[in-house]
Amino acid sequence: MDVSDLAASHGQGWLQVGELLLAFGLSAAVGLERHLRGKSAGLRTQTIVGVSSALFMLVSKYGFGDVLAEGYVVLDPSRVAAQIVSGIGFLGAGLILIRGDSIQGLTTAASVWETAAIGTAAGAGLPLLALIVTVLHFVSVFGFTWLVHRFPRRGAPDVRLRIGYRDGQGSLRQLLGLSTDGGWSVTQLRTSEHRVDGEPRVTAILDLTHPVAGAPDPAADDLVARLAAVAGVTDIRREDRDDLE
Repeated sequence: MDVSDLAASHGQGWLQVGELLLAFGLSAAVGLERHLRGKSAGLRTQTIVGVSSALFMLVSKYGFGDVLAEGYVVLDPSRVAAQIVSGIGFLGAGLILIRGDSIQGLTTAASVWETAAIGTAAGAGLPLLALIVTVLHFVSVFGFTWLVHRFPRRGAPDVRLRIGYRDGQGSLRQLLGLSTDGGWSVTQLRTSEHRVDGEPRVTAILDLTHPVAGAPDPAADDLVARLAAVAGVTDIRREDRDDLE
């Protein structure tokens, strides 16, 4: 190997490192957004997915130079990209939960799939496309979230609360009273009974909306704190509108 070949090899190596670092930075940006908003598949997951996808693409592009022989061995790097899409599909499917008539985790699964695409683009030597998709991610998350809350889907609750409590202590009556007193309108109530260690328990799902359009939004966090203090309540979980879509 002469000096020019050695220089070209080093230059290509640094280019590959740069593509990996680009995938790392853009994937981490997406993951940080998910982390700050309290979503699953946050900073670490998104970063690992993006960097791994970039590495797969780099291996497919540069990892088989020593076995290629013109007319004998020919490789198609695009096949690796197709396999990344399939593999991430299985990972995303594990993030989707179906609870009754609601589906959770679709946005999280889509973000993981998107991060894989960003990493693949970075690894394939398409930095501009990777950067644009990252910017569009934030436009979709923050811009579309504003639109969703500005023009809510007809019949969709603003907040859904999933509350577990011990049966026979009058908890449900207090929960409903505190909700309406706090400025919320209960649009739907569903309950299911079960037993935990032989003790009767109830799970209630409250769909809550803001009763007056344009009025100041009641604080959902404050409501959750008040409901959690009700006698008999064992657990409470909040699901916002963007979690339900």
